[in-house]
Amino acid sequence: MKLKKSAFRLLAIQLALVAASPLAAQPITREEVSRTVEALNATLAKNYVFPDIAAKVAASLRLELNAGRYDALPSKEALAHALTDDLIKVSGDLHFVVGFDPVWVTQSRMKDVPAVATAKRKADHEEAARTNFGFRGVQRLDGNIGYIDMAYFADPTLAFDTAAAAMRMVENTDAVIIDLRYNNGGHLEMAQFIASYFFSGEKDQLLFDYYYNEDGKRIERGQWVLPALPGKRFTDKPLYILTSSTSFSAAEWMSYTMKKLGRARLVGALTAGGAHPVDRKPVDNDFFLQVPIGQIRDPVDNGDFEGTGVRPDIEVPSIEALIVAHRLAIEERAKHGVTEQGDYEWLRPTLLARNTPTAISAARLQSAVGKYEGRMIGIEQGKLFYMWRDRFRAALKPVAPDLFDIEGMDDFRFRVVREDGRVVGLERVNRDGSARLYKRL
Repeated sequence: MKLKKSAFRLLAIQLALVAASPLAAQPITREEVSRTVEALNATLAKNYVFPDIAAKVAASLRLELNAGRYDALPSKEALAHALTDDLIKVSGDLHFVVGFDPVWVTQSRMKDVPAVATAKRKADHEEAARTNFGFRGVQRLDGNIGYIDMAYFADPTLAFDTAAAAMRMVENTDAVIIDLRYNNGGHLEMAQFIASYFFSGEKDQLLFDYYYNEDGKRIERGQWVLPALPGKRFTDKPLYILTSSTSFSAAEWMSYTMKKLGRARLVGALTAGGAHPVDRKPVDNDFFLQVPIGQIRDPVDNGDFEGTGVRPDIEVPSIEALIVAHRLAIEERAKHGVTEQGDYEWLRPTLLARNTPTAISAARLQSAVGKYEGRMIGIEQGKLFYMWRDRFRAALKPVAPDLFDIEGMDDFRFRVVREDGRVVGLERVNRDGSARLYKRL
């Protein structure tokens, strides 16, 4: 089941293109308006998730039609805008859009033609592949924390190999962070696939329970933890999900369900609040209707978050969510003895510096420039760098006033040693706790 991603943005682009075409300026007769309103009401009755509201909307549109509200409209494009406004006004549902797009209507009605369906699937696969099926990044962060950044949920029948590879890459980590801050939704089946890794396959566990209307038929479905998956499951692995105000639809559902089931901690900002799946349906030969077609319910108390959003467990500005979740994951692992306390103490300055960057005056940086027993500290564009034997060069990043991480290195740092305010040496501080001092020359 696909929860439309970026629905309003995509519609805005498409409607703008149609509005710029000569078709959009076509005049419309009262008879055409009447036929369109009746066709729209029929489409609502077949597909809208709330039948009682559909009937209320239909009655209101007929009243507006009979009162002559649409008589003076100059074009079909103007009628589409007016109908959209009236649908939203009566229903209070911001998902509604009426659009004028005869080209889309024609293409939609041909979707079941085998040659057309094959060509569309090929095009869908090529488009998804160009964005790596929504997987923007998968990596192992400091402290053996897995990180998966997902821009959207692709159709798993297209993205299966990529999704399985992403999960394999984090299977040996101590905790996982899934970044859904900028995920606009997509296929709920992909959320089901990813979520299934964090549960046992030996016990039935409902993830999403929902119903939707399809051409007048009510269809009930449930999505459960998948019993078979490629690779290892992460039943005991801590999971952190990052959210923001642009997390939408299926991304919200994954966050909401995993929180409700006690399987993930959410870090970030309140989400957008788009719980209802929508679809685009032809109205007649010229118009389409974007309409909410169903409701999804969580597996705990049948709730949802339409219009309110999903509130994270730890609310922080979304731009800081990864830093906070990463630090939290390492702290929790150290507390439970999974991460060595020494490793945690080693990583702590780096993590703190990411959250609150260390500000050092230009004079203090300049005072560290010099030679230290075969090694040199230089400065370029206000930033320090380290050089050894005139060949090896690496940037230095401050994690404390006189403590620096080294570009590309995670097993040692440098500390600038001062006595009475004067720099006297450069100390190599190793991850294992040992150290060596290089005197300033």
